[in-house]
Amino acid sequence: MDLLSLTGRILEYGPICDHCLGRLFAKRSFGISNDERGHALRLSHALAENQRFSPYERGTCSVCMDLFTEIDVWAERVAAALAGIDHETFVIGTRVPPMIAESEEMLWSDFSLPDPEPLKSEMNREVGKAVARITGKRGETKNPEVTIILNIPEEIVEVQIAPVFFYGRYRKLERGIPQTHWDCRACRGSGCDLCGGSGKQYPDSVEELIGRPAVELFRAEGALLHGAGREDIDALMVGSGRPFIMEVLSPTHRGVDLKALESAINHSANGRVEVSIERWSARREVETLKSHKAHKTYRILVDIDGHTSLDEVRKALDALNGAVIHQRTPRRVAHRRADLVRERMVVQIECLGVENGRYLIEVVGEAGLYIKELISGDGGRTTPSLSEILGIPALVVTLDVTSVEGMPENGDE
Repeated sequence: MDLLSLTGRILEYGPICDHCLGRLFAKRSFGISNDERGHALRLSHALAENQRFSPYERGTCSVCMDLFTEIDVWAERVAAALAGIDHETFVIGTRVPPMIAESEEMLWSDFSLPDPEPLKSEMNREVGKAVARITGKRGETKNPEVTIILNIPEEIVEVQIAPVFFYGRYRKLERGIPQTHWDCRACRGSGCDLCGGSGKQYPDSVEELIGRPAVELFRAEGALLHGAGREDIDALMVGSGRPFIMEVLSPTHRGVDLKALESAINHSANGRVEVSIERWSARREVETLKSHKAHKTYRILVDIDGHTSLDEVRKALDALNGAVIHQRTPRRVAHRRADLVRERMVVQIECLGVENGRYLIEVVGEAGLYIKELISGDGGRTTPSLSEILGIPALVVTLDVTSVEGMPENGDE
């Protein structure tokens, strides 16, 4: 069936606006809008049939219910919703009422149309152009800073602000601070007498000490810390620090200087945590950070319960040097980890000396090696261990992480 005959059948099907008529043939011709295409089809059909031309009368479209007459209305709603949000790029999305979606799909099916454009696509584009004219901002489908959803059924605009990410290293200089926020075990975050109504198991975390100044400067809703592994709550993170990416949620201000942010965090943390912020990051880099199996270096102070000598300790450590360790999930974390036996390698281990009757040991371990259990044996769940080789109990008294490998050079690609 030729184009004008098909147009005639569609016009007989029911009232249809120029936008919806033009969308049915959206891939025909270029450089014109669907509105212009629909008007041209209507006019061409009248000429071909030698009929009186009848322009579309507003208020009668059986497909969109005249939604396209409200483009400027929706654009003004979007502009108002974006006021006060720092951004340069945006993208529009549309939530179409079920009745409208059903009407256009029925039309496509009844006429076996091969190349129609969905209503939401045109709405996204036309409202987006109008918003750009009003606000001076730029429509951008790839990594927009703000996503706006036109909720047509409820006649509201929903705004989703893309997070910002920055990459750096942190040093934890005080024991007893977890890496991330922990809900109170008793009330699970709702607040109770045991946690003083805070809902937290611990008053602070590395995540919160870094995140609070970031939330304030970015005028954001919150912040999430993604670390390259994690240290125990009673361990220090010293040396060059642990790589991390901070995800700042729904920032309404983006023009933050990273050096100023670094200074604000270090001042606020007051010596408990220190950060060095290196650069901006992106969501795709979070997975790279988490999946990178970095070697870690630990400095531990070990108490050995029984008579032994430095030479005996060093001989036992030689047996662990380069060894593959079989570790069943430690009892101390079994409540939150799968009960598995994991193989991890001791890359290097040596005794640096003796301090007040305890042995200062440095360990370089493969990612995932449980250091406390490497020393204690965890009741036979880790083998071999220093305790097993010596034949007497040994325990880690203090543990400091002194080095964590950074991401690969192409981590940001």
